[in-house]
Amino acid sequence: MRLTTRVHDRDAAGMTYVYPVVSRRARGVSVGVNLNPNDACNWRCVYCQVPGLVRGVGPAIDLERLEGELDAMLGALVDGDYMERHVPEGSRRLNDVALSGNGEPTSSPDFDAALDVVGRVLARRGLAGSLKVVLITNGSLVHADKVQRGLAHLRELGGEVWYKLDRATDAGQAEVNDAHTGAARALANLRTCAELCPTWIQTCVFARRGAPPADEELEAYLSALRDLRADPPARLEGVLLYGLARPSHQPEAPELAPLPAGWLEALAARIEDTGWPARVSV
Repeated sequence: MRLTTRVHDRDAAGMTYVYPVVSRRARGVSVGVNLNPNDACNWRCVYCQVPGLVRGVGPAIDLERLEGELDAMLGALVDGDYMERHVPEGSRRLNDVALSGNGEPTSSPDFDAALDVVGRVLARRGLAGSLKVVLITNGSLVHADKVQRGLAHLRELGGEVWYKLDRATDAGQAEVNDAHTGAARALANLRTCAELCPTWIQTCVFARRGAPPADEELEAYLSALRDLRADPPARLEGVLLYGLARPSHQPEAPELAPLPAGWLEALAARIEDTGWPARVSV
C-alpha cells in the first residue's frame, strides 16, 4: 500500500497493533500504536474516521505481540526499504511513535505497560531520545491516577501529548465530540496534563452544513486560551490546528466539509494573539 496523508489504514502493515502513516501534523512518517483494536472509544467525534466505532474502552493488550510488531516496523523503516516502497518522496522522515489508533488510548488497561514496551524497543533500536513518543488523547481520563502515572512515564521517555480541544463550551463539545465531560473538566485536565508532560492542544475545525464554527464558539475557545495564559499560566507548548483531510465514518459525514486554508490561517493568527504559538495543517 502506498501511504498518503489521506489514507491512515490501521491494517497498512498487516499487524494487529502497529501501523505506519504519513502524518500532516508530524510532517513525516508516524508509527501508530493502536491500543483500541476493538474500535471502542468513550467519545464519538463527528469527524472520526473509524468505521464501526462503538462506545467503550480499550481491551487488554498482547504486550509480547505489540513489542514484536513495533520492533519489526521500526526495523523496516530504519534499516529496510519500507520508506522507498511505501512512502512518497518528501515525506520519508521518521518522526515519532504515536499512541493513537481507533479509540482513546488512555482507556486501555495496559496504557502504562505499552509505554514500557515502546521504551524497550526504542532503546534496543538505538532510537531512545532521538525518536519522539507522542500520545494523542481526548484528555477525558487525565484525572485518573493510573493515567497520570502513564503521563509521568511518557515524560521520562522524552514524549509529548497532543490533547484534543475542539470546542470550549459544553454545547460545542457535545455537538462535535458527542461527549459530556464538560468544558470545565476538559480545561482542568488539560492543565494537569501539561504539568505532567509537555503538551500541545490539538484542534480540528471544519464546516458543518456549509458554515464554519459559530462566532460564539470561536470566542469561547479563544477566551479559554487567554485564560490558560493567566496566572498561573498553563505549561503548554502551543496549538496544533488542523482541518479535515480524510472522510468521516460517522452519520454526520454528509454535513462536514474542509474549510479553506486561508480560514485556518486566519484563526491561527487569532490564536497567536492570545499568546500561544499555532501550527496549521490543512
